[in-house]
Amino acid sequence: MNVKWQIIYFISSSGDNPVGKFLDTYIPIKVKAFRIFNHIKEYGLTAAIPHIKKLSGSSLWEIRILGGNNARILYVTLQENKILLLHAFIKKTNKTPSKEIRIALIRLREYVDK
Repeated sequence: MNVKWQIIYFISSSGDNPVGKFLDTYIPIKVKAFRIFNHIKEYGLTAAIPHIKKLSGSSLWEIRILGGNNARILYVTLQENKILLLHAFIKKTNKTPSKEIRIALIRLREYVDK
């Protein structure tokens, strides 16, 4: 039996949902992302391997959404089979920009400090 995963959006102290806002801005990306989210929820992270990748040198992982705009959603896994979505952006270079990683890590720190 597969363990079900839960997808959680980071919500800032001011109530903003940056990943949700990003996805609402890019509907084609949102459709693809939700397909991946549902796959993860149903079958677990290992079933999503073509779409996920560990970022070297950090605790972050990325969900890769390919297409006209190559989007990335940075996340971490939490206890009890939860995924915390921290940051989303359009990737324009081969390497994930350190600015984008910093944003995700700041949000992770804010989440942990709550």
